[in-house]
Amino acid sequence: MKKAYLLLSLLLATTFAKAQTEEFPKNEVKLNIANTIAIASVEVGYERFISFNQSVEVVGLINDRINYHSQSGSRDFNTNSIKLGYNYYFDLEQSGAGIYANPFLKYRFGDFSQDQSIGGQTINVETDMDAFMVGLGAGYKWNFNNKFVLGPFVNIARNFSDEVKDRFSAIEFNAGFNVGYRF
Repeated sequence: MKKAYLLLSLLLATTFAKAQTEEFPKNEVKLNIANTIAIASVEVGYERFISFNQSVEVVGLINDRINYHSQSGSRDFNTNSIKLGYNYYFDLEQSGAGIYANPFLKYRFGDFSQDQSIGGQTINVETDMDAFMVGLGAGYKWNFNNKFVLGPFVNIARNFSDEVKDRFSAIEFNAGFNVGYRF
């Protein structure tokens, strides 16, 4: 009987140890498809898992629009951004899935120009959009067979540029729907 308990204990310990060291994809590339369709802003990211439920990410934003301002009329955004973030996934059963929190740092560079009528004359006013931001995001991610991932997210950030907050706002909002692939 002792041998049976010992054998069962050894079998359980081996199974548990194997489950703890089981590999999962550590890399993910993703695209915010919602913003690409809605406002022609390309948001491409790379996520590297540092543990089962934690990752760091780098996201490049091409044609980054502050708070979804349009380019209608004589408005012209010439802005891009880079974002560095940390993701913590709260689902402990599946790697990088479920609800997650995303504190991040973001740097936007470029300019914004708009024709304005001043004293009966139309002039082009340009705003330097260079800004450093600190923000927090949250989202939900569905993980399909550790290969394909989908999920909505929302971010809010505070920019520290006096020129940007004089023209627009100090608080910036961003949301979207990511489609990704893990390898």
